[in-house]
Amino acid sequence: MVFPTKKILPIVVAVLIAYAVALQLENSQPESPATVGASGASRLSQLLGSSTEEGYETASEPRSFSFPADHGPHAGFRNEWWYFTGNLDGESGERFGYELTIFRFSVTPEAAGNRSSNWYSNQVFIGHFAITDVPGRQFHVADRYSRGSMGLSGAEAAPFRVWVEDWSVAADPAAPLSWRMHVADDAIALDLGLTPLKPPVLNGQGGLSQKSAEPGNASFYYSLSRLQTGGSVRIGARRYTVSGLSWMDREWSSSALSARQAGWDWFALQLDDGSELMFYNLRQLDGSQDPHSAGTWIDAAGEGSYLGRDEVEIEISDFWDSPLGGRYPMGWRITVPYLGLELDVAAVMTAQELSTTVRYWEGAVDVTGSRGGDLLEGRGYVELTGYAQTGGSGPADTL
Repeated sequence: MVFPTKKILPIVVAVLIAYAVALQLENSQPESPATVGASGASRLSQLLGSSTEEGYETASEPRSFSFPADHGPHAGFRNEWWYFTGNLDGESGERFGYELTIFRFSVTPEAAGNRSSNWYSNQVFIGHFAITDVPGRQFHVADRYSRGSMGLSGAEAAPFRVWVEDWSVAADPAAPLSWRMHVADDAIALDLGLTPLKPPVLNGQGGLSQKSAEPGNASFYYSLSRLQTGGSVRIGARRYTVSGLSWMDREWSSSALSARQAGWDWFALQLDDGSELMFYNLRQLDGSQDPHSAGTWIDAAGEGSYLGRDEVEIEISDFWDSPLGGRYPMGWRITVPYLGLELDVAAVMTAQELSTTVRYWEGAVDVTGSRGGDLLEGRGYVELTGYAQTGGSGPADTL
């Protein structure tokens, strides 16, 4: 949702799942396959390194962004995603968190027209959907994937629409600057309207988010950090009218991680003074912080400021051991000294781990703290990847 760039953070999810789907669709083996074990985890750097980028466009220098056109697909790049998270309240005080991420993954750089079958596509689309039911203490997960042909899945810029089968996010015909989200599985469903309260903010340096030292190991990355949200949530047979705030991340790239990187911790926090903080902590294989960790501070007026690795301090205050294996950090003290910002971040539930083709933790969090002595509260989402890997070292207590 995703180092954040998942997000992205979520890029690992896109690549790992699409890798497995690509094998099924193309019945072929890449030259250096990564092993996906029983835990549903793999060495991320093998899948996100520069060896995968030949024939694709790369994010190597800043570009000009254009909206709403850049909400649409960027077919020349290997992967991208539309990543939504949010915290919603019911009319009777219920609390829900949600994630919906749609990934586009290119199996090969060739055009779809190079094959004669109408069923052929070099594009795979994957959807991840989760709802955190806080009063029910339940975490619900669904996923699906489809090839990008015959209308089964796809992405369009004008009017904006991205979909995987009947899961979709699309421009609202009645309000072109707003979107409608429709997603349903047997046990859970969302029907939401989303309206941006701030313009897109570019992350990294002018929207170019460098993930490691190698040229091209970067993404184009922007966020809609505050989306007014309203509609309904369904849990089982019960439907709730809800309202709240969402966050949308957009990234596209063709390579990202180096062989020394294991994963990331991504924070997207919405504070009650109207500001937001995004930061992704990239982790080395030994658990230490990678120097390319970075983030964005967004003030109440919507102006974004780049945050380098040395400007943000993160101290882990708690951990959670997954019953499926793996130890996740589960409480954080985040300090940005030059802003006078001190935040304590805590998960609303520990068991917000998605176990699909891969395993990662993606969950709703509460925030308390202060800025310049003024008390703050807030909500947000955190994504944790790489902790379910076999081998390697866990995180240090201080990052």
